[in-house]
Amino acid sequence: MTAGTAERGPRERVKGQAVNVARWRRHTRLRELLHWLGWLLLVLLFVVCWEIMTRNQIWAFVWDAPHQAGDLFSRMVPPRWSYLDQLWRPLWDTLNMATLGTLIALVIAVPVAFLAARNTTPSTTLIRPLALFVIVASRSVNALIWALLLVTILGPGLLAGVIAIALRSIGFVGKLLYEAIEEIDREPVEAIRATGAGPAQVLDYAIVPQILPAFAGIALFRWDINIRESTVLGLVGAGGIGLQLKASVDNLAWPQVTLIFLVILATVLISEWISAQVRQRLI
Repeated sequence: MTAGTAERGPRERVKGQAVNVARWRRHTRLRELLHWLGWLLLVLLFVVCWEIMTRNQIWAFVWDAPHQAGDLFSRMVPPRWSYLDQLWRPLWDTLNMATLGTLIALVIAVPVAFLAARNTTPSTTLIRPLALFVIVASRSVNALIWALLLVTILGPGLLAGVIAIALRSIGFVGKLLYEAIEEIDREPVEAIRATGAGPAQVLDYAIVPQILPAFAGIALFRWDINIRESTVLGLVGAGGIGLQLKASVDNLAWPQVTLIFLVILATVLISEWISAQVRQRLI
């Protein structure tokens, strides 16, 4: 229940006597004034940002957008089902890209997470900041940008896509995992240490069993995300079904684009179902 404030209200007659009846208010008048002032400033900020962003907008294209969308949709249906035979190999490459990238990221992210957690890092002044820098650097760059850079360095192909997925996933897995490590129960750790166990034994018997369910959930969740991200890496030359999508769009083969969209949607739905089923059994 939210605490409020009682203010003196108008005088009312109670049993023939005039008394002041307190009226409950959720906030004081000053707080209510500041509250409305904050909303006013937020609306003003929105209006200013909208004006800046739409300053060079050609509104004729916006008004014509429904007509153009309807025209494009009419060209996209029905899907070209005969093109499905050419999508199985790119789809398999996409799944492999996501899976291999996730596995590589897990191998790198696990030690980085232990180095970043306050209760497992060897040094909070040197090693932990470096581990956190790796996590932040990985999370700051989108997988599409990683793929664009790697295609320039390694050339087009699946290798660039796998490494791009891995580099993007290290920060995601490392951040969630080191937070799970910091939130473990300290009593099992102290109990294992009291028996004279070394650091490796404490890690094996007290820490890992506590974070294993969280690790399984994080790994599956990231694999599910990577399947979605890997479907578009082909747009920059990293292989997979995204390469077929880019070629179809460039050739204005809209029925093929519709089929590719449906295949991607079905793949994502199936991966989501598999991920949910596995998490339900492991966690």
